[in-house]
Amino acid sequence: MSKQNFIKGTFILTCTGLASRVIGFFYRIFLSHSIGAQGLGLYQLMVPLQNLVLALTTSGIQTALNRLIASQTALKHHREAKNIFCTGLLTAFSLSVGASWILYTNSDFFAGQILKQPLTEPLLQILSFSFPLSAIHSCINSYYFARKKTGIPSGLQLLEQLVRVSSSFLICRILISQNRPVTASIAAGGALVSELFAASAGLLLIAAEFSREQYSFFQAHSFAARLREICHTSFPLTLNRVLLTLLGSIEVVLIPQRLQLYGLSPSDSLGIYGVFTGMALPLILFPSTVTNSASVMLMPSVAEMQALGFRKRIRHITGKACTGCLLLGTLCAAGFFLFGPFLGNVLFHSSTAGVYIRTMAFICPFLYMNTALVSILHGLGKNVRSLVHNAAGILIRISFVLFAVPAMGIRGYLYGILISEILLSCLHITALYRCE
Repeated sequence: MSKQNFIKGTFILTCTGLASRVIGFFYRIFLSHSIGAQGLGLYQLMVPLQNLVLALTTSGIQTALNRLIASQTALKHHREAKNIFCTGLLTAFSLSVGASWILYTNSDFFAGQILKQPLTEPLLQILSFSFPLSAIHSCINSYYFARKKTGIPSGLQLLEQLVRVSSSFLICRILISQNRPVTASIAAGGALVSELFAASAGLLLIAAEFSREQYSFFQAHSFAARLREICHTSFPLTLNRVLLTLLGSIEVVLIPQRLQLYGLSPSDSLGIYGVFTGMALPLILFPSTVTNSASVMLMPSVAEMQALGFRKRIRHITGKACTGCLLLGTLCAAGFFLFGPFLGNVLFHSSTAGVYIRTMAFICPFLYMNTALVSILHGLGKNVRSLVHNAAGILIRISFVLFAVPAMGIRGYLYGILISEILLSCLHITALYRCE
């Protein structure tokens, strides 16, 4: 991939990411006014379960398709790339249909026993229909990312966001006109409709492309061989995502409990955690839109260069990516450290948020660089290494939650994040050095 195309793709994804975050910000304001804090809380309760289902059915296959299609495209095996896409799409769709059926038929169990909130049952039933659509949407995105066509996934992302907001607003107006209560179902319904539009648009686009190239889904053959290859690549990625989702959920549950051992009341512990996750952390992560976009472009590029045997170019692009991310992270760290208290007071009217922003400023160089390093490892096929590294990082964070937070408060968790990110950087760099 040329430098110009890489920069162009990163720029498109960055602009799309920023636009989506702005739309999402105003969407949250609309939901808070429409369904209230309790409705938002009910909807947010489903997010960990949703992430877990996507991790089990789609996420690993999505990343595997990105790498495998990029490799075949680099070797000019375009028909084989399409065969791999069709196999991955069929696999992810089948797994998602199975997960949807399980969630829908057992929604009372998941609502009452897993989420501990029976009011989420109708929301889970609506959510269950979105998983097959998400699988289609994700696999189509992977196909175009692997072929460096970032415009189509970016357009689908914006379409999804706009349809989500407009459909939720329309459902809300219909309920009000009928004098019916406005509940969190408008958020779940909006999510389902947006996935339907994004998946349908993606299918139309890719069907048109396949038609122009005189390729049909039914021409794909040797599904078993390709399925083995996809599974070999996706299994550690799926395990990685599932493990991180489960450990992350444990982390979320433990933090308020350990803050109470520090001496805080239940309401104060939840309040501090809310300031950290809802105010300080999103601001720290905001500049990562740039590094996330670059990482999306990095993985297929590295896979392509590896397939062609361009080892020197891989070393060169790795050095450039690390340098760029470190530079951005250092500038952001300086800005957050100097202006953290000011940003906390101006943006959130919270001096506590300003303290957390300043404390977390030091993770920026490592956090942003790790995003790029993980993509490079995935592009090289080092998925097991990435799994081990991420598990070590999150276990360190959980250790700090267990032992440092009761003694130091939320600062103990912030230190745990810093140390885990530094460790991840060291592990990733060591793994890439040994790949030479």
